Amino acid sequence: MTPGRRNPQIALRLDGNEPDPASRWHDGTALAYLGGSLRVVLGTRHNEALREGDTLDLPLPPEATPRQIQDRAEAWLREQAKQILQQVIMEKSALAGRRAPRLALSFAARGHWVEAQGGDTLRCNWRLIEQALPVIEQAIARGIATLPAEDPGFDLFGGPGASPTAHPAT
Repeated sequence: MTPGRRNPQIALRLDGNEPDPASRWHDGTALAYLGGSLRVVLGTRHNEALREGDTLDLPLPPEATPRQIQDRAEAWLREQAKQILQQVIMEKSALAGRRAPRLALSFAARGHWVEAQGGDTLRCNWRLIEQALPVIEQAIARGIATLPAEDPGFDLFGGPGASPTAHPAT
């Protein structure tokens, strides 16, 4: 290397001016949601966050800080994640012929989208809500498949596996 010249790898790191993460959060920003995006609009017309088509109205004044916008938008996304993921868990569990496991939202920065936790809980990353519905359904179906087989239970009158109609008449 000639004197006075920077190593190209160091130059890349030094010149890689990454934008401030807070600058992402402003009126009109795009928010990933179910494989598409929503446009965030600030206003005080509503008391709660409201999705209308491809727009998410957040009840914030135009001078809201990036942190306030991020907090409100992500709170809405997490609430949507709870509702949609729970619904998919119910549907996929019914198809698998088993009880629906509990849902626990994960906030981990790394890891799997869905992990079985114990025998009765699916731990789903809340950012899964950003993916298209078929991706969500596939991830949850795989998670349900990794849960341990359910114990068929014990029939008080007939022992394990006995049919409720097979009881002798008294």
